[in-house]
Amino acid sequence: MTEIITPDICVIGAGSAGLSTAAGASQMGAETVLIEKGEMGGDCLNTGCVPSKSIIAAAHFAKAHSRGKSFGVDGDQPTIDFRAVHDHVHGVIASIAPHDSVERFEGMGVRVIKEKAAFAGPREVHAGDKIIRARRFVVATGSRAMVPPIPGLNDVAFMTNETVFDLTERPDHLIVIGGGPIGMELAQAHRRLGARVTVLEIFRSLSKDDPELTAVVLDQVRRDGVEVLDGIKVKGIAPGKGQQAIAVTIEADGAVRVIEGSHLLVAAGRAPNVSDLNLESAGIEYSKQGIKVDARLRTSNKRVFAMGDVIGGYQFTHVAGYHAGIVIRNALFRLPAKVDYRALPWVTFTDPELAHVGLAEEQAREAHGAIRVLRWPFGENDRAQAERATDGLIKVVTTKKGRILGASIVGPHAGELLLPWIIAIQQKQKIGTMASIIAPYPTLSEVSKRLAGSYYTEALFSDRTRRIVKFLSKFG
Repeated sequence: MTEIITPDICVIGAGSAGLSTAAGASQMGAETVLIEKGEMGGDCLNTGCVPSKSIIAAAHFAKAHSRGKSFGVDGDQPTIDFRAVHDHVHGVIASIAPHDSVERFEGMGVRVIKEKAAFAGPREVHAGDKIIRARRFVVATGSRAMVPPIPGLNDVAFMTNETVFDLTERPDHLIVIGGGPIGMELAQAHRRLGARVTVLEIFRSLSKDDPELTAVVLDQVRRDGVEVLDGIKVKGIAPGKGQQAIAVTIEADGAVRVIEGSHLLVAAGRAPNVSDLNLESAGIEYSKQGIKVDARLRTSNKRVFAMGDVIGGYQFTHVAGYHAGIVIRNALFRLPAKVDYRALPWVTFTDPELAHVGLAEEQAREAHGAIRVLRWPFGENDRAQAERATDGLIKVVTTKKGRILGASIVGPHAGELLLPWIIAIQQKQKIGTMASIIAPYPTLSEVSKRLAGSYYTEALFSDRTRRIVKFLSKFG
């Protein structure tokens, strides 16, 4: 028999965005229904952030093992057991999965329905033999790997982030289509774990970040042995011969070349999951870029919110969590909370890491005209010298009067070092705040204080300052 459910809020999708919303709503007293047709935890837990950072951790250990000689610690090259790497990755997923499980959310009072959901009208969703008529709906169905229309791609076996972590044997030669964060992270990790790797990028690798800083990352990736080919066009893909099962034909500067490899990873971006939801019947506007929302994350049907990857734009787990707070304030408390991406950070977990928040240099020039650009190299940091991790720099842009507009860091633990700059931009602080802190020594965090202090170098050590000091010295 069909069951009709009338909760306060119905969330479609149990990824990062949906889980955060369902947990928050239920614990605040709202009757909550959560619908998920696939695995709890969504892409982040099962095929995204968690497994990728786990394999990167394994790659870090392999690299550290091989760097021992520079510290006076001699040893053989590491032996890579790729089956054990696979087991490590899936062990981490398994250790986190209970946090996102059906049992945990039901324990919070959320009703979890493991079915495919589709709208049947502006205020009604069908899921299996259940009809949900909620006061408010939230679409948080996430995104999937985008498969580009390359001739012959569907005639060969290829992987995306949804399948690459199932490998139990190391690839002989991994070809990666896409030089964005996902492609570059996995390319470097697999190279450090012993695979030969080639990255193919139609434009510029890591193109969403400052090229001054990405050059540091790409230099290290290439020194690790990854072949990175930018500005190429993939003309076609065909089966290879023998162990080299993939043959990719590329064109660069008018020259055609065939690259043969054992495995192919497609990391060419993400596509929002908007199909099969019957959004039209609910009056919800959308396109292939995602569901259209306003600043309060409301769709064209004001009783339906959309959040996370499904709306396109910034597709990060931390953005999904941020969206959950905006939706809860609007849906439950009727507060007109709006998204504000002014202090939105992101991190690419290559080695060295690449982290950014706020405006990049060119964006700051366009928005504010005259700006100050400050830089400080990791080579001037004593902790970085001790750890022989001196490749990198911090770069900050401010207004002429010193208000912090943006910060980018490339270097060891860049993602961890970014937090004070996120706070500074969110709180509209000036550079003097960072310059006046007491940073513990010796730590990498000193790069932030030293950079901030450099804002005042010209004024402090000027002829005017010398004249003032000389004048005051006359008074004893």
